[in-house]
Amino acid sequence: MKLKNGTFINGSITSQTEYTLNLSTPYGPVVLNQREVEAILPDKHRVHLQGGTQLVGVILDLDEFNLKLQTDSGVVNIDMPQIVSVEVYDYEQGEEAQKAIAQKQAAQAQAAAAATAAQAAAQTGANATAAPGAPAAGGLSFDSDIEKVFDAKKPEIVNGQVQTVQEISAAEIRAQRAAQMSEEEAFLKGIRPTEEKAIAQTAEAARSGKLDKIKKAEAKKAARPKDSNTNRYFSISVGGQTNDLKLNNAERKGFENTAAYDVGGTSVRAEATLLWRLKSSNLWLGPAVAISNIPNGSFDDKDPAIEEANQAEIAAAAAAGRPVNLPYPPGSDLSVDTSGQLIDLMVKGHYYFNPDSLFSVYFTALAGYRMLSLNYRGVIQGETLNNSTFIAAGGLGVEMWVDDLLLGLEVQEFYSPYSGDFKDSSAANIVASLKFSWKF
Repeated sequence: MKLKNGTFINGSITSQTEYTLNLSTPYGPVVLNQREVEAILPDKHRVHLQGGTQLVGVILDLDEFNLKLQTDSGVVNIDMPQIVSVEVYDYEQGEEAQKAIAQKQAAQAQAAAAATAAQAAAQTGANATAAPGAPAAGGLSFDSDIEKVFDAKKPEIVNGQVQTVQEISAAEIRAQRAAQMSEEEAFLKGIRPTEEKAIAQTAEAARSGKLDKIKKAEAKKAARPKDSNTNRYFSISVGGQTNDLKLNNAERKGFENTAAYDVGGTSVRAEATLLWRLKSSNLWLGPAVAISNIPNGSFDDKDPAIEEANQAEIAAAAAAGRPVNLPYPPGSDLSVDTSGQLIDLMVKGHYYFNPDSLFSVYFTALAGYRMLSLNYRGVIQGETLNNSTFIAAGGLGVEMWVDDLLLGLEVQEFYSPYSGDFKDSSAANIVASLKFSWKF
């Protein structure tokens, strides 16, 4: 509402009578005298487009594909991916800017009139004083000369369709418009040689089914959140990990064989990651934690428990004066069963090469600490071997937008040098994971 005293009030009309106007404002309800209201101004919005161009008008329609704007020049259709931001048009700011420009124009006109009068007096030899010039006529009305008021660049519009999505020259625009393009592209961009041909193009696209596919593709692209609008990243990944673990019992009491036994295998690995964007770059850093199992395995060795059990039976038989009944044949081997788990605590980073694409490719790297636990089962159940080591990894990943979810695949090579009973193990192993991620 613009009041007769020059005040602007923003709000929604809740009810009105012949004499009063009831408003709901951000500061509470307001009742105005109808005679104090000079004008009821429509809700206008300023639309900022890519490349720095702007449009001001009334929003007629809005959906996930298109925004229809009523401007002073007519109705304009804007594709959603072209829009950077939309803000409510500030009438008060506009009026103040318009008054300033009107005063500047009046001062320029007065100066020009004074110069003209002085020149005329000099030519006639008169000693007259130049009369002040009249104020500039007209001034500026609401929303007119918007480029002067806000120093804005208007976009290129053809047949009511915004053509420019980036800052390019008029010559380039004309060249692009003249370039050969498919019927579907011409239809979507609104570049139609004749209305009859446009109707034929639309009908053909609809019959072939291409139009629906194009609209669906554009809708998915428009609905996909921009990477630049996010600064946090959370992912859950599940995959497989190769473990070339070799257990050497040669230095442990009671074990006889010196061979290194394979107690590794392919593990199931689960990981959770939380990253933050570094400022406005494509680099993300944060903590991650992962857990993976060491599959059940077994090997044959001279188990010390066998000898201990036999010796205990011999002592018990001697004390009781009964025949010896050994639980295990002397010198026999017994299958030793193992299983275990790996826990990784890491600092992880992603660097995205093309973050706003449908398929985003990134480089990933990490460093951290691994805790390994191998459990003996069976005869020597309860004994556990522990080993801790530094880990580092690097690899590549790819993610695809599905609505606001990212589905991805990540492959990394880990480096983890083991020691002690696992010193014969390979330091390298591969991890491949399927990821579910969110950027917010």
